[in-house]
Amino acid sequence: MKLILSTHNVTLTKAIEDHILGRLDKLEHLDRWAIDARVTLEHDNTRAPEKQFSCSMRLGVRGPDLFAKDIESDLYVAIDAVTKKIEQQIRKRHGKHKVSKHKDAIKLKTARRASEAT
Repeated sequence: MKLILSTHNVTLTKAIEDHILGRLDKLEHLDRWAIDARVTLEHDNTRAPEKQFSCSMRLGVRGPDLFAKDIESDLYVAIDAVTKKIEQQIRKRHGKHKVSKHKDAIKLKTARRASEAT
């Protein structure tokens, strides 16, 4: 997976980058067809202290991209919250795909049973 990491008023340290890469490895494990991840980290001094750091993530996958944003007082907490939101979106998307496959299988099974009965 390709990573595009941009910052605004935040010094990108090795620890922050490693934290983001660790979280993206977990997301890549859930959806191995992810193409790229665009992560934006921002620090805004004009906001209240409890809402100074924001993290947004756009995960490029087949179909519509997945996007999440969170604003927190701690940068690491914001990164964790965003990855949790993206993880929930991946799980929901996967569940919908499984349900549609099962519906198709049920339709085929009932059609086959109906043709065998006649």
